[in-house]
Amino acid sequence: MRTAVLVPRPPRLPLIVALLAALALGACSKTETSDTAAANPGHASGEYGSGSSAGLPPGNIAAGEKRAQEKGKATGQSCVDCHGPEGNQPIAASYPRLAGQYADYLAQALQAYRAGDRDQALMTPQAKDLSDADIANLAAYFASRKGQLRDLHGLD
Repeated sequence: MRTAVLVPRPPRLPLIVALLAALALGACSKTETSDTAAANPGHASGEYGSGSSAGLPPGNIAAGEKRAQEKGKATGQSCVDCHGPEGNQPIAASYPRLAGQYADYLAQALQAYRAGDRDQALMTPQAKDLSDADIANLAAYFASRKGQLRDLHGLD
């Protein structure tokens, strides 16, 4: 007489949960515009598959250069009005040089201004209507400029 051996099946619940989570994340993806960014100011979609730590699409340098020269509705100023041509000549010592900064740093700073997590009288209102693409483009543009920044290498 043969004895039947019951072999337990591996639980499928973890696989089902992982599949449902992946589907839910995929359903949340959408293209961000200036309107949707303004409605959810701290959000960075990252849906473009970028490796950016800011979760943004790859920036377009030419679009960023154009955007850097456009006057903002909130202040009537452009990026270059305050930070100088190519981000190298700020109008005040307290304004940072943007040229040559890491794109991720610039993008994260702009996202923080947009969300209200970082506050400055001119930058916070200036950034509140920027879309993810605007931020990525501005960050790419200023990061691509030859900077006049110094670091501490060689200083004693």
